[in-house]
Amino acid sequence: MINQTTLSQVLPTRSANANAVSEKSTPAEMTQNFGDFLQKALDSVSAQESNVSALTDQFMVGKVDVSQVMIAASQAEISLQLTTQIRNKVIDAYQEIMRMQV
Repeated sequence: MINQTTLSQVLPTRSANANAVSEKSTPAEMTQNFGDFLQKALDSVSAQESNVSALTDQFMVGKVDVSQVMIAASQAEISLQLTTQIRNKVIDAYQEIMRMQV
């Protein structure tokens, strides 16, 4: 019932052809790939939040142990904190780029 998050779900995998693919990609394609990666990450966080809600409902009727609910809630909290920190770093990077003089 508890979904485990592994490092491979967070970090994109690299293949031997990763450099060859990135050299042929246009900036628009790279932006689209990054956007897709971010969308998948946000969907994963949303799914974890939904899982916590479902487990909480099941706990209320006595079908799930409190430890399962607490573990799922902690995982969802950590994922949300990670997402918030990534958002903060992206905003900081954008602001730094905007401060650069041409």
